[in-house]
Amino acid sequence: MIQIRNVERVYNTGAEPVYALKGVSLEIVTGEYVAIMGTSGSGKSTLMNIIGCLDLPDSGTYNLDGREVQSLSENELSEVRNKKLGFVFQQFNLLPRMNALENVMLPLVYAGLKRDERKARAEKVLRLVGLGDRMHHRPTQLSGGQQQRVSIARALVNTPSVLLADEPTGALDSQTSAEIMTLFNELHEEGMTVILVTHEQDIAEHARRIVRLKDGAIISDQLVRRGAHV
Repeated sequence: MIQIRNVERVYNTGAEPVYALKGVSLEIVTGEYVAIMGTSGSGKSTLMNIIGCLDLPDSGTYNLDGREVQSLSENELSEVRNKKLGFVFQQFNLLPRMNALENVMLPLVYAGLKRDERKARAEKVLRLVGLGDRMHHRPTQLSGGQQQRVSIARALVNTPSVLLADEPTGALDSQTSAEIMTLFNELHEEGMTVILVTHEQDIAEHARRIVRLKDGAIISDQLVRRGAHV
């Protein structure tokens, strides 16, 4: 359960403070599929960073599964990011000298798992995303869609309760984007909470709920009509 109450985020980068978020309140329950939409500068990525414990609000409260995030130490925040949250970004952020399997195994090193268990879990999620035959390929040997699937596998390997995706199809062609969104749909149908940041309406309509931001504030929060996107 994600509970955000009256959150503000202010950047003091010039003569006047810039309010990236202005009194935002939002609840996302376990198992939801939510798209956060807005133009550049709307605050959607700032909100995603706060939900993902990559940034903290200047005021207001954020509770994740009953814990107040602002009260957590750096070590506790790191543990939350590693165990509860999985991240997928527009840029795949894969290490070029590592193959797909090694890239997916990497988060498990920080989790303290032994190599055999790391390898078994990484192989399982790579098969889940359809890359069972590409495990030993390096990023440069993979297509853009395959690289994004590796990054999704890496996000899933610690079995997070929430998957956060920031413009995950932004660097992909339309056919590959559709394949990646089908994968997100399947993950949601299996019970995962999925939060998607996008500026593209057709991508957002894969979700079951669309939250729109403008100038740091929520301007609409609507359910998506079933069947709007197949």
